[in-house]
Amino acid sequence: MFVSVVIPARNDAEMLARCLTSLARQRRLPDEIIVVDNGSTDDTRAVAEAAGARVIGEPIPGIPRASAVGLDAARGDLIARIDADSVCPPGWLERAVTAFADDPGLDVISGSGEFYDAGPIKRRLGKSWWVGGLYWSMTIYLGHAPIFGSNFAMRREVWAQLGPEVHREALDIHDDLDLSLHIKPWMTVRYDPDLVVGISARPFATWSGFTRRLSWIIPTLRNHWPEDSPLARRLARRRFAEERDVEQKAQP
Repeated sequence: MFVSVVIPARNDAEMLARCLTSLARQRRLPDEIIVVDNGSTDDTRAVAEAAGARVIGEPIPGIPRASAVGLDAARGDLIARIDADSVCPPGWLERAVTAFADDPGLDVISGSGEFYDAGPIKRRLGKSWWVGGLYWSMTIYLGHAPIFGSNFAMRREVWAQLGPEVHREALDIHDDLDLSLHIKPWMTVRYDPDLVVGISARPFATWSGFTRRLSWIIPTLRNHWPEDSPLARRLARRRFAEERDVEQKAQP
């Protein structure tokens, strides 16, 4: 299985270096690493090239666009996505690859994150409230586990189907939640709480940074109303399950 890792980055040279070092220490090394340089003015590109990553320039700013450009370019049968501040433990990619190898019906696997540059209280709140709250609330809303943008992997076929649909030009949305909302009724998303990466607490270092990220939730959800409301999603999954049962019963 050919495995790609995609990392969007903008002025993240120092954290990107740490991220790429963690990928170099994986027990199962990625077959390619793609860093999307989203208009950086620091040494982001140089750091990525020095680590052997394939660098793609995307001057138009925005995580949704940068992430989509990288996923478009990935050649892997399996495509993993992390952020420039993600620090992956040595068994991270091996665990993800094994999950897909063991379950041919698995389409997406998503893990968790733990703050590595915050005090014990903020680390605990981040894991239980921000990441944990995300999974709890969005699982109820979506009808399946959400995708965590700092730590997930999917089969190439999934992106081939969903890539043309995602809102890659938007600036005020969460690209991972947007991707989660595009998941089809027949796709399987698994949350693995033991698939963990380190993440930076820098987005929550200021109140304005925290509230800005909160403010992106409503526009992300609004882009999918009413066709992807919770009720519509559940009805679509029910129809798919019923049609699948009919087909299975009709087989000799």
